[in-house]
Amino acid sequence: MEGGEGRPLLGPPSTGSAGLSSAGAVFIMLKSALGAGLLSFPWAFSKAGGAVPAILVELGSLVFLVSGLAVLGYAAALSAQPTYQGVVRAVCGPAAGKLCELCFLLNLFMIAVALLRVVGDQLEKLCDSLYPAGTLSGGPPWYADQRFTLPALCVLVIFPLSVPREIGFQKYSSILGTLAACYLTLVIVLKYHLQEGSLSSPRPPWPPRASSWASMFSVIPTICFGFQCHEACVAIYSSMRNQSFSHWVAVSVLSMLICLLIYSLTGLYGYLTFGDAVAADVLMSYPGNDPVVIVARLLFGVSIVTIYPIVVLLGRSVVRDLWAHPKRGAAPLADGPERRSRVALTISWMAATLAIALFVPDIGKVIELIGGISAFFIFIFPAGLCLVCMTGSQSIGPRKKAALVAWGILSVLGGTFVCGQSAALAVMGLLH
Repeated sequence: MEGGEGRPLLGPPSTGSAGLSSAGAVFIMLKSALGAGLLSFPWAFSKAGGAVPAILVELGSLVFLVSGLAVLGYAAALSAQPTYQGVVRAVCGPAAGKLCELCFLLNLFMIAVALLRVVGDQLEKLCDSLYPAGTLSGGPPWYADQRFTLPALCVLVIFPLSVPREIGFQKYSSILGTLAACYLTLVIVLKYHLQEGSLSSPRPPWPPRASSWASMFSVIPTICFGFQCHEACVAIYSSMRNQSFSHWVAVSVLSMLICLLIYSLTGLYGYLTFGDAVAADVLMSYPGNDPVVIVARLLFGVSIVTIYPIVVLLGRSVVRDLWAHPKRGAAPLADGPERRSRVALTISWMAATLAIALFVPDIGKVIELIGGISAFFIFIFPAGLCLVCMTGSQSIGPRKKAALVAWGILSVLGGTFVCGQSAALAVMGLLH
């Protein structure tokens, strides 16, 4: 995002042999999608009324997910823009581009809150494992409370990682994040099959409670948040060695199918283990002293800690874009003022997200809100506005044009529904 309007973010342009390979593109897509949302899928399965309705919602959403990725790749090729907001600005106009930047900034901010909330939950359980049940009468000591441990982690670890202008360890955090997600899924599956007798919660009764259309639709924001990788896909496409449209579609479909497998296994077996008693963060439902789960918490926590600085980097760049875009002729800041501006933005961002994360009682409420914002980047901008705008400027047959415009309008309406539903759920959660 700091690289200008015509330079890809993840590597050199694909004008020669250099560039991102197909495997690398799939891997980064997986890393972008497999994040904090993975922990909430068992809870989403419970809210949907069971595995079958939840998987049906996943499959239905997957059509829009892949459609949005395909449209964004095609729009990136037409506009030659290396960022999501750049593509929207070039294809849909400056007003839509400005709206995209504002939604992007809000989305990044809420993702940062969710990441800190996940880290805080894992710190709480890890501290609980140090004090066996019954050994403390008045609760854990102050230094084991996440109101102390989370700010301390932010000051000592996350802030130093977030201050640099460029984050050089992204390729390593990609490997760690994917491995942590796979390990978490493996632990949940094995726990169900091999060690369900050691869990404090009994298996849920079968068959599950009846679902309704309302309960099925209520999990769409959580699923949108889980599969969301659209903001990064333009940068991935711009850095790929092979930028043919069919190849990009194949990469998108493969990435989403792998995500579908991991999310479905995690949601299914987490729900089968705990039923309706499953926590919004599934790891919080497991005993705090289980060694296998402790390893899962550590891996996932470290993965989240490495993702947070990347979110800060993107957030700072969007703030600078919003500030500098109306003043294209302004000279860039010198090193000294630039560093002070960067440090001030980082401190402000971290302090605000930390304050919200500490006082949000349930990560599920955060994810419901983020899922609504995610609808802009999955339904409204790519498969909706970009598709309609590109269709109007391309020479295609009337039937094909009518079908594409109808799909674009349907996507916008679907995204509007998800955003409205998510906002209503957030307001209801605050009132209760």
